[in-house]
Amino acid sequence: MKHYKSIIFDMDGTLLDSMEMWAQLDRRFLLENGIEPPPDISDIVKKMTIDTSSAYFVDRFALSMTPQQVRLRVEQLAAEAYEQDLPLKTGAAAFLKAAAERGIPCAIASVTYPALLEAALRRLGIRQYFRCILTPESGTAGKHEPEIYLETARRLGTSPAETIVIEDALYAAETAVSAGFCTIGFRDAAGQADWSALEAVCSRTIGCWTELNTAEFFSAFQ
Repeated sequence: MKHYKSIIFDMDGTLLDSMEMWAQLDRRFLLENGIEPPPDISDIVKKMTIDTSSAYFVDRFALSMTPQQVRLRVEQLAAEAYEQDLPLKTGAAAFLKAAAERGIPCAIASVTYPALLEAALRRLGIRQYFRCILTPESGTAGKHEPEIYLETARRLGTSPAETIVIEDALYAAETAVSAGFCTIGFRDAAGQADWSALEAVCSRTIGCWTELNTAEFFSAFQ
């Protein structure tokens, strides 16, 4: 039986029930700029960092805005949801508490704005469970490259082989697996089309945190 020492969590769609908000956010931004959103826009930008997607909007839709202005506007649209509304996934808080009681080092690797992450984590009362939070603003690339996971594990003091990554996005799970992490897939409704592929890539998949909050799962840590 393999043994693990730490856990790296994705945030949006894994711990936080936020993917539907992000899907609508792209459309809200484009509509307020007089642009009919392409049906595939959310699938395209979800694989990008925030800065990359802002530049993409400017280039693709010939906006009379800078990427920084796009980013600031999207931040404004998203901030209220993170600060006031978005809930945790069912069982997430109890799972994090159980991990903390066992002394398991935990961290977040996310491509979301750091200020939004911090606002949601503090509002929801779970910030204390994470030793570090890494985003592309920490100097790493997005999740199409393994650096963000490798650096997060380094800060936790564990190797990829000793670290579990939990992700809802197929492309991110593929990156983590390729870097040598044991990867668990979280079945968020927004990624339903990829569930079969996620199951094939990951060591296991779950649809609720209560599925992992078991003595059997935690027995794998030492």
